[in-house]
Amino acid sequence: MDEVRIRAAGLGEVAALLDFWGRAAEGVSITDDVDGVTRLIVRDPDALLVAEGDDGAIVGTVIAGYDGWRCHLYRLAVDPSLRRRGIAAALLDAAHERFVALGGRRADAMVLDRNELAQHAWAGAGYEAEEQWSRWVRPLGGPRAGA
Repeated sequence: MDEVRIRAAGLGEVAALLDFWGRAAEGVSITDDVDGVTRLIVRDPDALLVAEGDDGAIVGTVIAGYDGWRCHLYRLAVDPSLRRRGIAAALLDAAHERFVALGGRRADAMVLDRNELAQHAWAGAGYEAEEQWSRWVRPLGGPRAGA
């Protein structure tokens, strides 16, 4: 692979993105389905960035979500056979450029505690864990936990 092109994902790629994440990403999210990814692309067509190889195949992704206040990064994934070739760095550079253009001032990333490979990659990109924070979640649409 000589070079990658970074671009926004399209609606026609939702199935390919889910397949790619099944091979290249660690863990799954409640929104890792056709409906969830479609809603993301429809709501913010520039948020899901794709690294495309010479043959047009998806070789990497990152979701660069911006809510007008905070910059959030999700689903940084690179094809396992193509890691350590600068693809993740190119995706993060594009995400950072998007955030700066939108007025963002700080980016954060969701990283699984058990995913040591990802922790090393994020640290190498200049990110630091903030041990004073914990993520609190609640699935929507069902009964409240503990109720």
